[in-house]
Amino acid sequence: MTNNAAHHTTSSKGASMSHYLVELYSPKPGWLALPAVQRSQFLDGIKAGMGGLGELGVEILMLGQTEPGIDQASGHRFLGIWRLPDARARDALLAGIKASGWYDHFEHVNAAGAGSDFSSHLAELANA
Repeated sequence: MTNNAAHHTTSSKGASMSHYLVELYSPKPGWLALPAVQRSQFLDGIKAGMGGLGELGVEILMLGQTEPGIDQASGHRFLGIWRLPDARARDALLAGIKASGWYDHFEHVNAAGAGSDFSSHLAELANA
């Protein structure tokens, strides 16, 4: 997927800022009970729905299983990390996820925000 810098928002310093979405999810019992054919049909629909995301500048950074043995591990089985050019693209991605019926099949938590540098983040923490 392409990442078009023209779509990025800018900070007060004029630098380009990406937005990020982190998803944590685990299958619900209903998903685990679905026959393989129905799972495949649902996932084929998800795959087809991903087609237009590149045009919005949405980039998959990582999709996969979580590592349960790390310190302070989440109990979720899967992880997705996305880079997006702006809140509009993030909202379009989240709307598509919801419309797909994803939340019917997976316990799901989202976290999103605009990227910043380390010093800016330390200032955010100091002011929290």
